[in-house]
Amino acid sequence: MTDSAREKHAMAFEPSSYARYQSVVPCAFETQPDLNGTCQLYRRTAIPASGRVVHISPPDAVSRRTAKWPGMEVEIVQANRRGRIDYHFCAPFPMLMVHERGVRHDGCTVIDGLPKSTLQNCSRKLVFVPAGHKFDDWHEQRMLSRVVFFHLNPAQLSISPELSYSISSLAPRLFFENGALMETALKLAALVESGGADHRLYVEALGVVLTHELVRNNAVKHSVEAPINGGLGTWQRRKALAYIEEHVAEPISLAALAQLVGLSTSYFCRAFRQSFGMPPQRYQLSRRIERARTLLANHFASVTDVSLTVGYNDASAFCTAFRRITGVSPSAYRRNLG
Repeated sequence: MTDSAREKHAMAFEPSSYARYQSVVPCAFETQPDLNGTCQLYRRTAIPASGRVVHISPPDAVSRRTAKWPGMEVEIVQANRRGRIDYHFCAPFPMLMVHERGVRHDGCTVIDGLPKSTLQNCSRKLVFVPAGHKFDDWHEQRMLSRVVFFHLNPAQLSISPELSYSISSLAPRLFFENGALMETALKLAALVESGGADHRLYVEALGVVLTHELVRNNAVKHSVEAPINGGLGTWQRRKALAYIEEHVAEPISLAALAQLVGLSTSYFCRAFRQSFGMPPQRYQLSRRIERARTLLANHFASVTDVSLTVGYNDASAFCTAFRRITGVSPSAYRRNLG
């Protein structure tokens, strides 16, 4: 990162470039003095239009609350009515988006540098938007959504320069899963929402833990293990499988997978088959059906809901694919579970 870029990044949360929030509800986090007697801006507010970090339309479709401290701002967004909601974001600092709850009838999510996603069940999914990347999302809600945005300014967090640089250089990620990162994010959001300045130091410490989890689970670790003869290298297998798992319910481009591991499309398909004994499309199908089996074990979900969740808009097409893989229909499979 150049000196000028680092300076611009460091100024992202400075008062001169960031609108002050005016409280329109009683503050749960008041301005508290730190150990040196200086005042720390640490409050929970409703956000006026002039101070929005993420633009949401229509603005009255959600309630918004935020808390901020040096290097991090947490915004909790709760939908209060059904209908279409649009989110737009682009800033000189990165953002982690946590879908605590959200299922949509229709919609589309796009981050610069990634294929668009039409995933319908976004619950407990994570999205990472690097600095300077444009994020656009719209959805027709099937259930009232709840989303938490974590806006990071690594230059102001109490972390090492190496970790700060690692955060700033992370690639975009769309609808991925990670238990440790999700648990830390939701714990932090719960503390912010509950208020209470007594937790200030713990909240700030959790913010640092969140950044460590983010880097640890986004960093690509290239293995030194020898590749399978004619197949993918170990790091390529891991990266391809992780991408398929994260986007298992969506159409996946072979070209995008090949680009992800630095190979041509034709070579990637041959290497993938050599490594896993089947082409990428069939592997994705097997993962869809495996996920459907897990969902069918929950008797509260209808076959139609399961088919939508694993990426089939047509329930009959899902039943055909499920029978072809398992030998029985989804309904018969559920009955056999007892």
